[in-house]
Amino acid sequence: MLENKPVEKVDIMSYAGKWYSLYSIPTFMDKHWVETTETYVIHPDGYYAVFTTYKLPAEEETKYVRSKLIVVRGTSNAQLKAQFVWPLKVDYWVIELAEDYSYVVVGHPKHKHLSIMSRKPVLPETLLEEILGRCEEKGYDISKLVSQEHKATVQKGEIHSS
Repeated sequence: MLENKPVEKVDIMSYAGKWYSLYSIPTFMDKHWVETTETYVIHPDGYYAVFTTYKLPAEEETKYVRSKLIVVRGTSNAQLKAQFVWPLKVDYWVIELAEDYSYVVVGHPKHKHLSIMSRKPVLPETLLEEILGRCEEKGYDISKLVSQEHKATVQKGEIHSS
């Protein structure tokens, strides 16, 4: 079994930018969202300003929310706190990160949440299966993962639904 822990280091500048949420164990807030993207912008005060876009099933309108992602000092930027509503903060651990920052897996110390995100709207099937296997080995219930299927950008031959 693999240990559920943050990666050794995250480069703040490389992590910034747009991410496509591909699969997640949803939270109370996002359990009906699809086609979700998150864009991280470094704020002058040292946190990420997060702009999340999403759709609700059977609706074409894109909706959005703003939030903050705050680095926990002394964690090499791999442990953060997500803040959607002040003063509540949720643990956000970077538990897997591609060397080239092409994909990331965000977890939780108590396995409550899991999110697989990529710089592109899809991941190759073999890579996704490898990621899912490691998540399961870290103690996550991958049967709870929900697809964030990016319908307008799905490419033939790549996993796009659960």
